[in-house]
Amino acid sequence: MKNILSIQSHVVYGYAGNKSATFPMQLLGIDVWALNTVQFSNHTQYTKWTGMVIPKEQIGKIVRGIDNIGQLKNCNAIVSGYIGAADQVDEIVNAVRYIKQCNPNAIYLCDPVMGHPDKGCIVADGVKEGLIEIAMPHADIMTPNLVELRELSGLAVENFDQAINAVKTILTKGPKKVLVKHLSKVGKNADQFEMLLANQHGIWHITRPLHHFAKEPVGVGDLTAGLFIANLLNGKSDLEAFEHTANAVNDVMNITQQANSYELQIIAARELIVNPKSSFNAVKIG
Repeated sequence: MKNILSIQSHVVYGYAGNKSATFPMQLLGIDVWALNTVQFSNHTQYTKWTGMVIPKEQIGKIVRGIDNIGQLKNCNAIVSGYIGAADQVDEIVNAVRYIKQCNPNAIYLCDPVMGHPDKGCIVADGVKEGLIEIAMPHADIMTPNLVELRELSGLAVENFDQAINAVKTILTKGPKKVLVKHLSKVGKNADQFEMLLANQHGIWHITRPLHHFAKEPVGVGDLTAGLFIANLLNGKSDLEAFEHTANAVNDVMNITQQANSYELQIIAARELIVNPKSSFNAVKIG
């Protein structure tokens, strides 16, 4: 069995961060070691929530505790997502470095959650800079959305060609793979949900239906990043992992839309996460 240390947010009610990613990764046969950066009553896009940011020291202490029982050598991947405070970035990267000493084959996927104030996604000051300057050079995989793609690359991304250039730029900054979770309005087809995958062998593009909601569910990116890394650990190729992820997430969105829910219906879609009904294929474009 493969093991992932997943360092993300936790919400008691609903699905975001580790609540969105852990169960789907477990469904794919991965043992998930969930380490929470915050514990909130609910995700921040409700515009009101209670809870706390976990002190940065706890990240290092917990990692050392796992090391003390001799298990870090069995950690196959580290995922970082929503970060509660800028000083947590250093702690996470220190953990990544140490785990890679214990297991040189361990993979670090950085899901660079930078916030979207217009949508109510709040991220602490300094987190964005820490992700760009500290985390990205150590990451094997980056999974940005469109806003994060612009920030990580330092480029304007207003059309599809510019998105391709931005992805190529990120690949020069350390990461070996880039999965763009959502191209939003700069893709080829405005009425479709579009994603990109890039590695040293090329760039692939996939489209699936764009689901319309009165309020867009949160946690889709966390689900996407978690499924992608779980598929890779299960031995799928980058392309196979990309396609499975896109199709499984599409099925989750279908179920969520049918339920007219603001929260992802991950439990209701559990069988489709493992064996998606959707069958959209990626196309190599570069």
